[in-house]
Amino acid sequence: MEIDEQILNRAKKWLEGNFDDETKKQVQDLIDNDATGLTDAFYRDLEFGTGGLRGIMGVGTNRMNKYTVGMATQGLANYLHQSYPREKELRIAIAYDSRNNSKFFAKTAADVLSANHIRVFLFEELRPTPVLSFAVRELHCHSGIVITASHNPKEYNGYKVYWKDGGQLVSPHDTNVITEVQQIATVDDVKWRGDRALINLIGNDIDTAYIERVKALTLSPDDIERQKKMKIVYTPIHGTGITLVPRCLKEFGFENVSIVEAQAVPDGNFPTVISPNPEEPNAMSLALQQAKAIDADLVLATDPDADRVGVAVKDPHGNFILLNGNQTASVLIYYLITKWKENGKIKGKEYIVKTIVTSELLKDIALKNGVDCYDVLTGFKYIAETIHSHEGSKTFIGGGEESYGYLVGDFVRDKDAVIACCMIAEAAAWAADRGNSFFELLVEMYTEFGLYKEKLKSVTMKGKSGAEEIHAMMVGYRTNPPKEIAGQAVVEIRDYLTQKIHHLKEDTFEKINQPKSDVIQFFLKDGSKITIRPSGTEPKIKFYFGVKAPLEGKEAFDKVNLELDLKVDQIISALNI
Repeated sequence: MEIDEQILNRAKKWLEGNFDDETKKQVQDLIDNDATGLTDAFYRDLEFGTGGLRGIMGVGTNRMNKYTVGMATQGLANYLHQSYPREKELRIAIAYDSRNNSKFFAKTAADVLSANHIRVFLFEELRPTPVLSFAVRELHCHSGIVITASHNPKEYNGYKVYWKDGGQLVSPHDTNVITEVQQIATVDDVKWRGDRALINLIGNDIDTAYIERVKALTLSPDDIERQKKMKIVYTPIHGTGITLVPRCLKEFGFENVSIVEAQAVPDGNFPTVISPNPEEPNAMSLALQQAKAIDADLVLATDPDADRVGVAVKDPHGNFILLNGNQTASVLIYYLITKWKENGKIKGKEYIVKTIVTSELLKDIALKNGVDCYDVLTGFKYIAETIHSHEGSKTFIGGGEESYGYLVGDFVRDKDAVIACCMIAEAAAWAADRGNSFFELLVEMYTEFGLYKEKLKSVTMKGKSGAEEIHAMMVGYRTNPPKEIAGQAVVEIRDYLTQKIHHLKEDTFEKINQPKSDVIQFFLKDGSKITIRPSGTEPKIKFYFGVKAPLEGKEAFDKVNLELDLKVDQIISALNI
């Protein structure tokens, strides 16, 4: 393969610049022996997006390494100084997960920030992402960083930035930080020499404060006491969850937590799984084996940075089934609101938050019980932004998204699998104390509100032609939207790019008060919802389907569930995807 001259010149700058000898050696090796690898490493700069950095680790401008992390951190430091010109001391917290090089990247960021006269609070050991969010507010920081690539394969790492409210960057800070990062032209623009006097190591104090706040969330301590021997299998999938999930479950009162020892040791190579993603059945296979062996009641699995949790429970036949994110979110919200109502805590100013691609069942549960429900764009940062906007005026109960992220309480401003594990286990104990399994609790909820069924279908279209085809599909849905889908009339179209809701029967329009986003939704007469959005991180267009039907009794579950599967298939066929 012939090397593009522009790419070769970019690589040669790393041979000539202020880079360490090992880096130069690896770059030279790519030039001499690996044209494809060189192209991938240098054909562009690793993009600093609205969530930060994420990429494969290695040398090059398009890789996660000391230099791309340092340049991103210098841009952030510059923006912090611009944002707080009169602040006597700028403060930032940094955490990292179990991935390879995470600790090194965290220390690199700490050095650059301290060299820019910013006080750094650096976790001395790996910790879950939500604990970083908590620490930002607890330590009165102006910003925060966590080094993680979430559930990506082992080759990846990432760099997420938080603002002083403990949530990930939102407008205008996201685009402003990106602008500053883009201004850092070379590694010579970075202040590398850290000031040790400005770097404070975080020990157990934050853990203690966090755990106390988590414990205070409990709504059913008596039920837990009666069900404390409930069998729970937990796996951190080689990630940070091992540091706090077992401890918090014990603090809640659960005495029979069985840890998957083969996955208990933090390891950035994730040796027992193909991908450390609790959405993937393979990632939970060892936990399910252990659950079957001990006849467990509940299986919990957290991803490497412990912000998302996968759940498995037994069906009526005694077989373990994996719940999807919509099901777990729905049960969690159902439990929370039911208990808040029982405890007399619903006063008319309470609310939940979900993303627009998450099940409408959450909204139905909330509204039936006098609780408001806010819909936000995909991404937990928008849930955090909503919590921040209502601070002091309304009370946040909980929130969630279909991609396995949930939050209870407002002292963390990101999805939190530590909290979620505890509250899901509590919901299971509450159900057990009433003579129900977790699955029976789910079906009981469906008999009250209707059986909701969701499915995601992703269509991959790679390369420039693929991107153009995806764009053309979105233009087509906007300029020539379907009037009916699978025999059901389209009654409402929500376009988040034009920020308009079109009520077709009345032919009236309503404004959407959300940031612009390339997302379109079709609502059908029978209550079905279809959401279409290009992926922001992959060459894919995603179709989210939500259908529902009444469930007259538990015995009808299998029949209605199958009917809804067929309805989703009919919609997919009608859309020709």
